[in-house]
Amino acid sequence: MRHPLRPAVALAALLAAACAPHLERPDLSVVGVTLLSSSVWEQHLRVRLHVHNPNDRALPVRGISYDMEVMGQAAATGQSEASFVVPAQGDAEFDMSVTTNLAAALMQLMARGPNALQEQVPYRLSGKVELSQGLLRSIPFEQRGSFRLQ
Repeated sequence: MRHPLRPAVALAALLAAACAPHLERPDLSVVGVTLLSSSVWEQHLRVRLHVHNPNDRALPVRGISYDMEVMGQAAATGQSEASFVVPAQGDAEFDMSVTTNLAAALMQLMARGPNALQEQVPYRLSGKVELSQGLLRSIPFEQRGSFRLQ
């Protein structure tokens, strides 16, 4: 016996999927990392991130959850609660305070010699952008690049 509402439900689901917004992943990159204070066990950093929105609508960002690797080693995990709006097809920058233990990565960097702090340091940043509005509430991302310690 066929259920009479089954085709209507399937059509409604298909229409809802077609109307759902398709958002491209924003591009996040590290603009700079500033060492604020340091001890053997932890470092306090200010990480400045650049966000590019490739979409034709603004992204109201509620926060960002992230994992960060530096020189192939886990460096930080956390969540930024910074709220801001990235304009449609536009850019924004914001700072995150990060507390981490980069001792192993810094020792590896310093072993490169006296000019090591002038070198580019590779990173990998992954996580998700949490949106405050819309049907789609989180957008995953992964970026790789390099930065110079300041």
